[in-house]
Amino acid sequence: MKLIVILFVAASFFGCNAGIKPIEYGHDECYYCTMSIVEQQYGTELITDKGKIRKFDAVECMVNFIHKNPELKYDHLVVNVFDKPGELLDVHSCVFLQSESMPSPMGANLTAFSTKEKALEMKQKVAGELYTWQELLDKERL
Repeated sequence: MKLIVILFVAASFFGCNAGIKPIEYGHDECYYCTMSIVEQQYGTELITDKGKIRKFDAVECMVNFIHKNPELKYDHLVVNVFDKPGELLDVHSCVFLQSESMPSPMGANLTAFSTKEKALEMKQKVAGELYTWQELLDKERL
């Protein structure tokens, strides 16, 4: 009986290990600004080292949250990309276009793309600046 209880507790503990969860558009709320997450090209997700999931409605909300919480440790940072709406990709593999012609939900005009080629293709159409994830984090203001 003790073994069953121990196995149940262990399974419950390890079963709670949070991974990347799909964003429920129109239902989930941005952890930073509390707006509803509705646009499938702009949602982001941060998963802490303790498995807590924080969802954001725009890249700029997640960047601002990270800037305000420098002590925070995280395991995953993922973002929806413009060229694959609803798909969450690791931020380090994405390229970000900042263009006034492509307004993002919170006004920083940041849009993620799955590849540099896709971002360059869009940049030729709308103009703007390209950034890596690290370059966005290094900016003082978005």
